[in-house]
Amino acid sequence: MSSSKAKSKAAAPPKLSTQEIQQQYNRYQNDLQTLASKIGELEQEAEEHNLVLSTLDEALADEPDRKCFRLVGGVLVERTVKDVVPALKTNRDGIQKVISSLAEQYKGKDDEFEDFKREYHIRPASAG
Repeated sequence: MSSSKAKSKAAAPPKLSTQEIQQQYNRYQNDLQTLASKIGELEQEAEEHNLVLSTLDEALADEPDRKCFRLVGGVLVERTVKDVVPALKTNRDGIQKVISSLAEQYKGKDDEFEDFKREYHIRPASAG
């Protein structure tokens, strides 16, 4: 037993069993898929904000006191266009910051995954 402990301490990467390698590989894939999905969701939401803002910008120029309705926490509230536009811009900017943060996380996780695949000599199976 003591000789196997000495070997594992001497080697830089921990030696994982085939099953552990497969579990880690699947975990990386799931993490990347989850991040990509969340990025896609948020990009769609940011695009919806842009669409609403482009419509409300016209109303803001013509009738800044025009009524509009906004869903806040599941409650529909009545506001004016001049009140809603700045809040929507703030929300959109916040969403875009989160998107860029998630994109950086995705890049880091993808680099980690590539290192893992290189370390354990994992290559995609050929579609022969």
